[in-house]
Amino acid sequence: MNKGLRLTEKWLQRALWLVAFVFAGFLIGLGSLLVGNLWDVEDPLTVEQFMDPAQLGAARAELAQASAKQEAARERLEQASQKHTVAQSNTRTSRATFDNWLATRQATARPDQDPELVARTRALDALELDERKALGAVEQEQQAMLDATQAAERAQMRLARLEEPARQAFYEASKAKELRVFLYRLALTLPLLLVAAWLFKHKRKSPDWPFAWGFILFALFAFFVELVPYLPSYGGYVRYLVGIVITFVVGRYAIRWLQDYLARQKAAEALPDTERRQTMRYDLALARLAKSVCPGCERPVDMKDSSIDFCPHCGIGLFDRCGCCSTRKNAFARFCFSCGTAANTTLAD
Repeated sequence: MNKGLRLTEKWLQRALWLVAFVFAGFLIGLGSLLVGNLWDVEDPLTVEQFMDPAQLGAARAELAQASAKQEAARERLEQASQKHTVAQSNTRTSRATFDNWLATRQATARPDQDPELVARTRALDALELDERKALGAVEQEQQAMLDATQAAERAQMRLARLEEPARQAFYEASKAKELRVFLYRLALTLPLLLVAAWLFKHKRKSPDWPFAWGFILFALFAFFVELVPYLPSYGGYVRYLVGIVITFVVGRYAIRWLQDYLARQKAAEALPDTERRQTMRYDLALARLAKSVCPGCERPVDMKDSSIDFCPHCGIGLFDRCGCCSTRKNAFARFCFSCGTAANTTLAD
């Protein structure tokens, strides 16, 4: 399409498209922030909002108290276990010493050592008694730990039973909020799409077309990209139904556009050659010829064949001869490339 454009004009066209994309990029960034922050329009929801404050406070206080008792019991159990370990170590050491001494006494069989035997035996008995006491303290603390753990579990279960209906209410409220926020987003993006449709119809070829196309790209992105992730699911039915509706609307538009296009082509091909040329754009005609396509019917034509002067499909003239120098030239060229004589000035820019 840009085959016949001036070099400066071609680069300016590219620069204006860059302006359109940059403009669309900033609009998309702003739109993304707005669409994302619409969730904060309403107050955040929590499970506690759907629970009785008095019952919730009592359950949490009971759980906190049980947890504190459980932690204290754990610390006492650790201390008692450590004391029992020390008592066991002392007993083992004393018994090993006693056994060694007893073996020596049996070897010497000295009666004067009987009082010492009694004393050592009593000392060992005292250590074993201490060990049994330490073990009893450990067992007592284990029972306290078990009681505290069961109390904490009961408190946790009561809190869970209290939260169960609240979680269901929270889920339903969250789904309702999602739907409301989606409607907010739809109310924001749908008018953008309608404005984009109006710009496409009336302003896409105006002098301000870069801004029109930038807004069109932004509106399409906001509606079909930003809005889709927030589309309610409801088991997938809504998404599929929306997809069916959009596909049907786009498909119907494409079918009608194709039918209208074919009707316009048939009507144009029925017009005389001179009238058909007046409806064509100069740059578009040159671009199609460069691609070996007929500018009138858009069907392929072998442009390298010098014997072809007319389109074999629609009959429009593709090549003619200059009225001044008789050189064979492009029938859509405005000037003869050989002598510079004006040839075809009816095509629009």
